[in-house]
Amino acid sequence: MRRSGMLLPIASLPSPYGIGAFSKEAYEFIDLLRDTGQKLWQILPLGPTSYGDSPYQSFSTFAGNPYFIDLNVLIGKGWLKKEECDACDWGDHPSYIDYGKIYESRFPLLRKAFERSKILSDGNFLTFCVENNHWLDDYALYMAVKNKFGGKSWIEWDEEVRLREPAALKKYQDELREDIIFYQYLQFEFFEQWKNVKNYAHEKGIQIVGDIPIYVAFDSADTWANPELFQLDENNLPIAVAGCPPDGFSATGQLWGNPLYRWDYHKRMHYGWWMRRISHCFKLFDIVRIDHFRGFDEYYSIPYGDDTAQNGHWEKGPGMDLFHTMKEELGERNIIAEDLGFLTETVYKLLRDSGYPGMKVLQFAFDTSENSDYLTYKYDRNCVVYTGTHDNDTTMGWYEHLTDWDRDVALRYMNSFHTPKEEQHWDLISLAMRSVADTCIIPVQDYLGLGSEARINTPSTLGDNWKWRMGKNAFSDELKGRIWHMTKLYGRL
Repeated sequence: MRRSGMLLPIASLPSPYGIGAFSKEAYEFIDLLRDTGQKLWQILPLGPTSYGDSPYQSFSTFAGNPYFIDLNVLIGKGWLKKEECDACDWGDHPSYIDYGKIYESRFPLLRKAFERSKILSDGNFLTFCVENNHWLDDYALYMAVKNKFGGKSWIEWDEEVRLREPAALKKYQDELREDIIFYQYLQFEFFEQWKNVKNYAHEKGIQIVGDIPIYVAFDSADTWANPELFQLDENNLPIAVAGCPPDGFSATGQLWGNPLYRWDYHKRMHYGWWMRRISHCFKLFDIVRIDHFRGFDEYYSIPYGDDTAQNGHWEKGPGMDLFHTMKEELGERNIIAEDLGFLTETVYKLLRDSGYPGMKVLQFAFDTSENSDYLTYKYDRNCVVYTGTHDNDTTMGWYEHLTDWDRDVALRYMNSFHTPKEEQHWDLISLAMRSVADTCIIPVQDYLGLGSEARINTPSTLGDNWKWRMGKNAFSDELKGRIWHMTKLYGRL
């Protein structure tokens, strides 16, 4: 089935309170997708973000980001006053998120809503806590203790709670009971609101494409509560950490810093933690993009403490054993394999054996060899084509930074020498849409013709990522019509 969609993180939606949320703008974006003939909305991971604001470094792989809770819903319930929300400083730039101001404003408001909610008298809340206790109890306790220790990583907490001694856990559960319930309340509100957004998408014929990072953050409830799952020493410090070797994105590689898995232990446990994790993802999303798919074939291991990824080496991952278990335990699921980067024959074999569609990114297609695997004539139908991803520049920004040689290859391939500069992004979109790929997903910034100022993330950099937001009423009726007609022309309605 030929289909298409758009890529837009929740955080990048417009909203009156500084960051995209499950607000009316999310519902309006779903209407936009329907009106332009799209079938898919791809988002980024929904977890609570930590230092650096990256959705790929979250305090929990199961929890949701409280920033996405729609404050207007809480106003409607009588738990907040509109003037309380309007009085906050959400930042002064409508196109960029000011995470510092969001943090300072959002949590005091959410705490007020919690205190006014009388949530313990809500049977639905109590049921939610019971149904999610396999992760929620540890997460809420972790966040409460983290807050008590001034936001420090769990490795810097007092030893008895860092090592989860039973007496210490009981002590903090009693002492921080109110805070623990607060963090449970935030998760209840998050999942209730997201369920409503997802149901509305289904009513409009839109499926949600979510994202599961291969790794979890070291400073997370997952690592603190389950150290046996990871390559940690007797002091629960990492032995080695995750990343990528030097490549086109970075000359020194990418040092992600996430703890690596003890795959032999996961195998002995029949991948139980992974099955719970993936099952949880499919409660949130209709289709799941597995980030860094090649890491399941071989993963890059970097000595803990290194400043770059240059001294890493490859280790064997679980391969098809994990995915066979998944199919046995969870049945057939809709998966997209993020198979970008340098791929070996064993990675290609893993992709073939899994049957999952891989990714084709057109910005990687054009170089002087004129023989890239990302050129459209090499595709088979079982793949997902993108102009770019959240880790790429926008298409207009990419054009600006191409070498003369690579730009010449691109323009010759698309026969686009006479396309006006301000229209060039449409040539790449058209190339993706008319390709044989069953699925085509275009970042919103490319439809809007935006430059590098709208880039979401530059890998291996800190401080200026995950901030871009779409403007209100960004899509004119003319633009929506143009997208619909292109979608129809290329058989994706």
